[in-house]
Amino acid sequence: MLSQSKLIKLLYALLVCIALSSCGVQNESKKNPYTYKANDPNGIGKWYMGREIASVMGFEGMEWLERPEREAEENVNTLLLNMNIQPNDTLADIGAGSGYHVFKMATMAHTGLIYAVDIQSEMLGEIQSKKEAKHINNVELILGTETSVNLPENSVDKILLVDVYHEFSHPYEMMKSIKKALRPNGKIFLIEYRSEDFRVPIKEVHKMTQKQAVKELKAVGLKLDQNLDNLPWQHCMIFIKP
Repeated sequence: MLSQSKLIKLLYALLVCIALSSCGVQNESKKNPYTYKANDPNGIGKWYMGREIASVMGFEGMEWLERPEREAEENVNTLLLNMNIQPNDTLADIGAGSGYHVFKMATMAHTGLIYAVDIQSEMLGEIQSKKEAKHINNVELILGTETSVNLPENSVDKILLVDVYHEFSHPYEMMKSIKKALRPNGKIFLIEYRSEDFRVPIKEVHKMTQKQAVKELKAVGLKLDQNLDNLPWQHCMIFIKP
């Protein structure tokens, strides 16, 4: 039989192990920033910092990205002017879709490089077809994942996200990946439909407030530099590394 002193030491050791194990479980739960509950029929039932994540628009909706009225609704030319694109810039369009912004930027950064990033191979296939038809040589296609943009570290001057961030299924991981790809003096252009304006005719789960965007990007160490209000329906929020 164990002596009373040895039995006490053994019980103490077991209690310490249980306590440490419990702490480990709590720490793991704190690492998961997501919660789950159904709410909006256009959401995925997954929440991040008080916002439900929207469903992704599939490649079947590609025609909507190329709609003739898009310029009038979004004033894309003004958005590109906001970016102050230089001829030798390295740019990335995250959630590039059918390439609506990609080829406009490719013309402006004609001696630079445009990364067209998307998680749907069908979207990249459409961009590749246009790239070949237009004989564009400064566009590189990147197949991303739900947690990474798969871009080299410190490789991009300006990163564009047009109406895509709110659909990221893993926004924390994606923005960490985007931040890693951004050069020290680079800028992230976050374009989202304004949730503050009820007149914007977009489903609520596909809109964002500036306050929510700042809160979420602050979580990965990004700071709002300015929000340009010269687009008809969207925020043009510019984030930087502090």
